[in-house]
Amino acid sequence: MKERTLPNLFEESVNRYGDNILMWENRGTGYEGTTYSAMRKSVHSFAAGLINYGITNGDRIALISEGRNYWVISELGILFTGAINVPVSTKVEELNDLKFRLAHSGSRMVVVSQNNLDKIRKIKNDLPDLEKIILLDKPGKKDEDEIFIEDLMKEGDEFLKNYKREFEARINSVKENDYANICYTSGTTADPKGIILTHRNYTANVEQSSKLLPIPESYVSLLMLPWDHAFAHTAGIYTLMKNGASMASVQQGRTPMETLKNVPKNIKEIRPTFLLSVPALAKNFRKNIEKGIREKGAVVEKMFNAALKTAYEYNGNGYNKGKGKKIFAVPLYKFYDKILFSKIRASFGGRLEFFIGGGALLDIDLQHFFYAIGIPMFQGYGLTEAAPVISANLPLKHKLGSSGAIVTDLEVKICDTEGVELPPGAKGEIVVRGENVMVGYWKNDAATKETLKHGWLYTGDLGYFDSDGFLYVLGRFKSLLISSDGEKYSPEGIEEALTEQSVYIEQVMLYNNQSPYTVALVVPNKEMILHWANENKISHHSSEGQTAILKMLESEVSKFRSGGISAGQFPERWIPSAIAVLGEGFTEQNKFMNSTLKIVRGRITEFYQNRIDFLFTQEGKDICNHQNRTIIGRL
Repeated sequence: MKERTLPNLFEESVNRYGDNILMWENRGTGYEGTTYSAMRKSVHSFAAGLINYGITNGDRIALISEGRNYWVISELGILFTGAINVPVSTKVEELNDLKFRLAHSGSRMVVVSQNNLDKIRKIKNDLPDLEKIILLDKPGKKDEDEIFIEDLMKEGDEFLKNYKREFEARINSVKENDYANICYTSGTTADPKGIILTHRNYTANVEQSSKLLPIPESYVSLLMLPWDHAFAHTAGIYTLMKNGASMASVQQGRTPMETLKNVPKNIKEIRPTFLLSVPALAKNFRKNIEKGIREKGAVVEKMFNAALKTAYEYNGNGYNKGKGKKIFAVPLYKFYDKILFSKIRASFGGRLEFFIGGGALLDIDLQHFFYAIGIPMFQGYGLTEAAPVISANLPLKHKLGSSGAIVTDLEVKICDTEGVELPPGAKGEIVVRGENVMVGYWKNDAATKETLKHGWLYTGDLGYFDSDGFLYVLGRFKSLLISSDGEKYSPEGIEEALTEQSVYIEQVMLYNNQSPYTVALVVPNKEMILHWANENKISHHSSEGQTAILKMLESEVSKFRSGGISAGQFPERWIPSAIAVLGEGFTEQNKFMNSTLKIVRGRITEFYQNRIDFLFTQEGKDICNHQNRTIIGRL
């Protein structure tokens, strides 16, 4: 039996679907398609070029680029040589964070787009393992250690002419249990963890996903998510590739905002049959739809709201759609669908059948909304450590509010804090086992042992199964922050730094659960704050004094932002943007700390939920809000 590697997956698809379009790319003059066969030629040229430069099995090469043809060519080229790809998010702006990934992985080369080249040039002198930089865009001027991708591929073509057998032997040397990717995410400290995924991890998850949701070769998707994102990587690139379907990249702008503005236009040009989405994109789509409705006037808006109400009633939770008395809503729903919802679907190209939602939990109201307009957003669940798909709702079987059915050939159980399996309906940690589960964390045995136990992956997510077998994911079982786009980060490092580096902050807990920004619950050091107020001749009882104290506390947090004396220690997106000042500390007595003196996040979150919700309002984001003034006045 052939090794179940990503190169073999690709080669088999080329042999079956050679004349199909694999990639659609728009470089400013409209979309042009590249066939599976043409892509194979480019991949072979790139891989041969790497071998010519001495790349061998097990070497690491980093890839930092926006989604484009060269992204797939680069990754496959790396994997064909037996080397390991280290896909790095283009969102990594902090140079120390980027340097850590390249140094920790020991990357010998880095493949980089023009928009990210400057970051590499700034840190490369402190990366002794880094030998070569491969440029995806023709530079005005290049350094001695840089080579343009087209020049590398020309050298690869020469290598193939002279060493074809050696090239084929290298491809055949790649085994399914070899490492394919090291994907960096956040660990239990400020340093990220490198998730090791093998070729078989990926091909197993592609097989699981394809069995759960068959993809016809006629399907095409615009991959709007970053291609290093685990969800886009497997559910987008490789699942489409396995099934002979097509993928399109978003037309790149000069800035990320310009690229984002291209999405609606590109959707109309590509006319995708399905899209992968995350909550942040879903909210943006809904916002634009509702804006368009409002612009048509009060009559249309009123009719649209009535149409939504009818659709919600008819659809139910999807699982009970049209059942019972819901059947009476059919004629009115069809009327609204014809005069309103069909027009909205046309703005998505006219043949969009559904979205698959992942990355983070999708608000139930958003699920009802997209289901109503006829392009359901089916929620799925996964994490990079599982390559990443664990479950998904499907057109033939779905229940809004759930994360769907478990993929085939994967064991999933719900466990309590002692690791004991719980029955359906009981809430606990989601634990999984299967061929898609990672090998472990790169150079981090402690984290690996904590997460992988007896072959089971402990996800750190809280959930339960209902009586119909649908999985419900409720949030974090442990402490990781999770943003609206699915990015995850451990808060402990930031929390420790805030309390250690500021004499005015006694305790702090960060919070982000698919939210637009991170917030903080801060327990002030009463003695030091009153001392500061006395030195500055102000009273914490006066309005002016409260303003001064709160602004001072805000400045303590801002030290970790760009321009601050502690800038660069942590990714800026996780530094809290809103602060709630608390009047009581976290102690064992109030059960906000456990016996090992660790804060009990779930209990604190539940107790202060109203304060947290207030931080996501315009008034609450201002640190000088009335709630914080009241607490300071009572010190």
